[in-house]
Amino acid sequence: MEIKQVILLRTDLKMSIGKSVAQACHASLESYKLADKKSVKSWERQGMKKVILKVDQETILDTYKKVKGEKLPCYLVKDAGRTELASGTITALGIGPTEEDKINKFTKDLKLL
Repeated sequence: MEIKQVILLRTDLKMSIGKSVAQACHASLESYKLADKKSVKSWERQGMKKVILKVDQETILDTYKKVKGEKLPCYLVKDAGRTELASGTITALGIGPTEEDKINKFTKDLKLL
């Protein structure tokens, strides 16, 4: 069984490259902390596949509700407001690591960054 992690990153905010990378990293690490140990071990053995997809605010919120409802490990990043964005701005969503088919159910139609 393939295990992966997906990061949804808002491109409608026009964040700098550094800001975007930092937000994706927050999403990745925090979602990783919520994943079950069996999935994490498999993911690490398989090379820690990560896919980053571009989204807008509506899509990130809709996807978050759906994956949360399915009890997939996920983390919605809200910016602290110290640099480019207002405090509380939703910037990214980390999903997994978990089974690839469970994530694809919600992300298969989204575009790569």
